[in-house]
Amino acid sequence: MSSEKLPFVLPAVFTIGPQVTTLKLGDAAEAAVEAKLLLYAKLIAPLHLGGASASRVHDLVKGVIEGETRVLAAQLTMDEIFTGTKMFKKEVFDSVQKELDQFGLFIYNANVKQLVDVPGHEYFSYLGQKTQQEAASRAKVDVAEARMKGKVGAKERTGLTLQNAAKVDAETKVLSVRQQGEALKEELAMKKAGWDRQAKVAEVEAAKAVAIRDAELQMEVEIKNALCQTEKLKAEQLSKATVQYDTQVQESNALFYGRQKAAEAALYEEMKAAEARKAQADALFFEQKMAEDAKLYAKQREAEALSLVGRAKADYVASMLATLGGDYRALRDYLMIDGGMYAEMARINASAVNGLRPKISVWSNGDGGGEGGALQQVAGVYKMLPPLPETVHEQTGMLPPAWMGTLSKDGAAAN
Repeated sequence: MSSEKLPFVLPAVFTIGPQVTTLKLGDAAEAAVEAKLLLYAKLIAPLHLGGASASRVHDLVKGVIEGETRVLAAQLTMDEIFTGTKMFKKEVFDSVQKELDQFGLFIYNANVKQLVDVPGHEYFSYLGQKTQQEAASRAKVDVAEARMKGKVGAKERTGLTLQNAAKVDAETKVLSVRQQGEALKEELAMKKAGWDRQAKVAEVEAAKAVAIRDAELQMEVEIKNALCQTEKLKAEQLSKATVQYDTQVQESNALFYGRQKAAEAALYEEMKAAEARKAQADALFFEQKMAEDAKLYAKQREAEALSLVGRAKADYVASMLATLGGDYRALRDYLMIDGGMYAEMARINASAVNGLRPKISVWSNGDGGGEGGALQQVAGVYKMLPPLPETVHEQTGMLPPAWMGTLSKDGAAAN
């Protein structure tokens, strides 16, 4: 009976006996098993001594199970017992096992069946009907919500498709403008780099020119100083040979200076030529890159156009097939007529026989009237013979042999 004083039936089958094991256990576990066996022996000893009935153990176990079940059920409501059946069964099992431990008994198996109503108290039956009705109501609500979500989702997908299409078009245009802007930025950056390079070259050239001029002036000063010293030495100590030697040294220095200036001028020209070649190579690379980018963009646009045309043709054929009721032959005939295939076939056949001059020979063997029987049939065969040579001559140009007669100008045979 539950806490609401509602009775119910809990069918259960317990397999109970002394705890026996063949496994090797530790000393403490073996001592516990021996203690439980001793308790069980004390329980069944009166049965062997004749001091108790054979149903004593059965009644004892039954009373323990029923008592623990009543105690647990009285603490719970009927709804808690029904919804938490698994937990209720586990608590019953644990409580009964705890009480049976004092008798040395062990529950080997416990099979607790479904809760059953007591006659006259159909709580579980009504609760099941309520659950079924709630499940049916929820199912109807779920179906209605699913249909509503399906319709709303279809509309949302249609709207999203249109929005995404517009978004893709806008992004495509923005990307195109951005690519053009990036191309212009790259071109401007390259031009700016060229200008910076030219400015740096001019600065280096100016610095070199200043250094060269400074060296030239310094050299001239040193030369003049040397000349002064030479003149002084000439006047004081050196002989004519010394003066001649100094003169040769000065000439050598002048020649070396001239060669050095020529080498520096040649080096400067080579540097300028190398810079010009590099600038020309950069310009050629930029031109080739722009041409390749233009080709790639044109091919991409062509592929997109072909894809759109193919998709439009597929949609057109699908719509025509649906309009014609799925008749593929009618669709084929319509496409052949719409494409002008029959007119083209007629034109091709007309062009095939154009210019031909067929020769058609027609003759008759008479009206077939009259009488005569077999003679008339022979006469009909004879009438067929004269046109044959003429027909053969018209079609092939061959003349019949002399024994068959000759052809007249008007087409008649003469013997």
